[in-house]
Amino acid sequence: MPLKAVLFDMDGVIVDTEPIHKNAYFKMFENFGAAVNEELYATFAGASTRKVCETVIEKFGLNEQPEKLEEVKRNYFKELFYADNGFGMIPGMKKLIEHYAKNDIQLVLATSASHTTIRMVFDKFGLNKYFKEVISGTDLRASKPHPEIFLKAAELSGENKANCMVIEDSTNGITAAHRAGIFCAAYNNGNTRLQDYSLADILVSDFSELEIEKLKAYF
Repeated sequence: MPLKAVLFDMDGVIVDTEPIHKNAYFKMFENFGAAVNEELYATFAGASTRKVCETVIEKFGLNEQPEKLEEVKRNYFKELFYADNGFGMIPGMKKLIEHYAKNDIQLVLATSASHTTIRMVFDKFGLNKYFKEVISGTDLRASKPHPEIFLKAAELSGENKANCMVIEDSTNGITAAHRAGIFCAAYNNGNTRLQDYSLADILVSDFSELEIEKLKAYF
């Protein structure tokens, strides 16, 4: 079965926004006098912004609504996102996206990121023209490692899932693709830690390894 569609995660695959999110969070914490340390921040991994804000309010006894903390954090994130001239796409990704587009491969984004963050990333790097569809996990009932997001992405691609490939970098994302029964390429950029790639069909460290010719053993 030939490869006809690629389903992309965003953070850690197309871009790495985590350092910007972290910076925005710590500016917000300082704003409200919440002395969050690295150890506590580490426990927030994978939590929604609302959950983080509720936890900080409770832990530090803040007399604020979580919506207010969310708004401040969101504003810092936007400011830092556009001010960071060193922030770019992960090396080799733009070339891979262009390679698939030239070969009429359908591209679908399937990310847990919010629509606001997706729009910011797509606008900054001119990605809208390449992607047939975009799915935010905020629109779905279940989040990764549940397979819903990739089953929906395959459906939106218009292709049989046997002709689809997921590109992921996290344990939860890889597990979601595996549970969806879709071929999964795991990307290890060398900086990722504590991720389990055992359920991936292939593991790569350079996006050139995912060019169509190099995937002919699988599709």
